[in-house]
Amino acid sequence: MSKPTIVVLAAGMGSRYGGLKQMDKIGQSGEVLLDYSVYDAKRAGFGKAVFIIRRDIEKEFSDLVLSRIGENIPCELAFQEMNSLIPPAALAESKKTGRTKPWGTTHALLCAEKNIDAPFAVINADDFYSREAFDAMGAYLSGNVSEGAIVPYRLEKTLSPVGTVSRGVCGLQNGYLVSVEELTAIARENDGKIYNTAAGGTKRELKDADPVSMNFWGFPVSVFKDLRRYFDDFLSVSAGEPKSECYLPMAVDWFIKNGLLKIRSLEANADWFGVTYREDREAAVGRIGKFVQSGVYPEKLWDCPGSDQLPGQPR
Repeated sequence: MSKPTIVVLAAGMGSRYGGLKQMDKIGQSGEVLLDYSVYDAKRAGFGKAVFIIRRDIEKEFSDLVLSRIGENIPCELAFQEMNSLIPPAALAESKKTGRTKPWGTTHALLCAEKNIDAPFAVINADDFYSREAFDAMGAYLSGNVSEGAIVPYRLEKTLSPVGTVSRGVCGLQNGYLVSVEELTAIARENDGKIYNTAAGGTKRELKDADPVSMNFWGFPVSVFKDLRRYFDDFLSVSAGEPKSECYLPMAVDWFIKNGLLKIRSLEANADWFGVTYREDREAAVGRIGKFVQSGVYPEKLWDCPGSDQLPGQPR
């Protein structure tokens, strides 16, 4: 059986961050956050990494990221552009509205379909998911995979002290995901409680322990047929909306509601951190530094090019 593939969503614009956060150096030897994810994925048994990027950052990405990672695990690039896989009529309609950006994470994953021939996990480039999460997902995807999977996180551990965040709030039942609702303006407010504020100003209180999606999904290869159908339906309705995005959690919720794919919830007891805003960077650098000090990661992450045995990997 083929080893699973790790797919990294790295085509983001970084509008709230003010730059390409997927290539911002966080580690002591110039590592970016996705370095640690791929390192943990290889340790957990993943056999290939696919990075979804924009063509305008290909050289910079290759020089900074692939020059290190590519010596340790097979890597491929897939490209997401505004016009990638978009039917001519939908593309023409979107251009009339002044749209200039791609169509979100569902669109991104579809752009990598030709690069994926084994069960796979999807992650964001700018998130740190923890070793325990990759161990759980790697073990699941290394089996006979016919269902999807998610590693959920506690909402309280995924907030930014700087501003609002978008999270897929999950409904779980008997070890499976039964619903996921994408909320786009979540923050802890002055009364100590967590709220999502809707576009009209209506507030909805959330709980610290609510499980949320951080876009850490596992899928069988067979998912692409239905994923494409969902995206085509999305375009038929939203092509004329200049800021519409087709979020992967929305597609998963559609899978569940239509009985197309069951999604297991994997127990991982994992912590998360990320760099939604520029002000989040200092905390991320500090947390990586503590991992290095405690021996979880070496100071120079990819210090043994071509080695099949990473530090901390079971023998």
